[in-house]
Amino acid sequence: MAELAPLSEPGLVAQEVAGALRVQERSGETLADTLTYALRDKKLLLVLDNCEHVAEGAAELVDTLLAACPRLRVLATSREPLGIRGEALWQVSPLSLPDASQGGPDGETSVEGLMRYGAVRLFVDRARLKLPDFTLSEENAPEVAAVCQKLDGIPLAIELATARIGTLAVAQVAQRLEASLDFLKGASRTAEARQQTLRSTIDWGYDLLSGVEQAFFRRLSAFAGGWTLEAAEAVCTGGAIEWEDGLDLLGGLVDKSLVVAGTSTGGAVRYRMLEPVRRYATEKLEQSEEAGEVKDCHAAFFLALTEEAEPELEGSRQGQWSDRLEAEHDNLRAALSWLLARRRAQPALQMGAALWRFWFARSHLSEGTGWLERVLVEGEPEPSPARAKALEGLGWMLQFQGEYARARATYEGMLELSGASGDKANATTALNSLGTVAAQQGDPERARAYLQETLRRSRNSRRR
Repeated sequence: MAELAPLSEPGLVAQEVAGALRVQERSGETLADTLTYALRDKKLLLVLDNCEHVAEGAAELVDTLLAACPRLRVLATSREPLGIRGEALWQVSPLSLPDASQGGPDGETSVEGLMRYGAVRLFVDRARLKLPDFTLSEENAPEVAAVCQKLDGIPLAIELATARIGTLAVAQVAQRLEASLDFLKGASRTAEARQQTLRSTIDWGYDLLSGVEQAFFRRLSAFAGGWTLEAAEAVCTGGAIEWEDGLDLLGGLVDKSLVVAGTSTGGAVRYRMLEPVRRYATEKLEQSEEAGEVKDCHAAFFLALTEEAEPELEGSRQGQWSDRLEAEHDNLRAALSWLLARRRAQPALQMGAALWRFWFARSHLSEGTGWLERVLVEGEPEPSPARAKALEGLGWMLQFQGEYARARATYEGMLELSGASGDKANATTALNSLGTVAAQQGDPERARAYLQETLRRSRNSRRR
């Protein structure tokens, strides 16, 4: 086994391998030739650990050795492939995690249920090294699950987190993880410097990137919950990064283990960052001068997506488009929050108005109500198609939740707005909705009056 992490130059790989194998240099030939001669008849597994920063030198030596030594096998650990013939890649995934969407005493936060997951087992095992009587209990199980989820099952991160057990309770560890990556610091004096903290580990990979790769990496942190190639090309290119380079840059970050490529959804591969990596990238973006511009691009992309989806949510492809918006829900939330924080009231109103049928169809009723109330308060009170749509959507969701008085007031606002702008179609819709609310409130006379007026206006519209 040859440890390559301490090396500073690719040209030193052969020397490190020769030292591990106790092969002496010979005059008149290269060290690679000497190694080839020494290994040509041996059946051997050569492990090269941490190749990423000297990948060129490692690739050149491995290619030479394998071509001349038929019984030699090489296992290389690296954050990116060596890129030589015959290389078979084995992606080391994070440890298995409990599903954050499930919980309760009989679900994923039960002791028996949690111990099925590799991340939790590692947490418990390492916690016992610090506190021998540590046990997973019904009381601390939710906090242990939360820590493992926050760290996305990354083994090193879990080991660093458990280094605090004994000094801190599990609940305190979970709280402090929200504050800073610097909390994840180990106590080992023998671990390499880059493995002493999670920040130094990610620094190691970040520092190996080119300037353009670093810019693309930090811009990707604008996404929440993952993204597609199309979204990355729209949001993360510009300036020194050409649009046509987006695919290669994204693929390179996947190869370097800084981005994870997930399963296809609707024909498109989705990408994401492990949460500690995303937090690091977010810090880098906030430290740059481009954070506002990147988040503006992110919001613009998802506003355009929602406006494209809006008419489809009433058509034959509503299920397909609802699925797509569900996959992007975290990004939609982030975009709306950004627009409201920047006091971009009109784009926020347009986005909320375009999304209400999605929120309604997917039963995000409380959340949708909250967003629509916010965008209506922040937006201009003047009549506009977006404001009328937002009022209609808010009324639907309030009515469906049984809040008839609030729904009625919302529809009355829609009727007044539509009347002021001469929007007869929306005025008719508001009257119809007021009639259904009155019927649900047990007021048949009022319901009949609204619905008769709706019928009269509809007939007049058809005659024209």
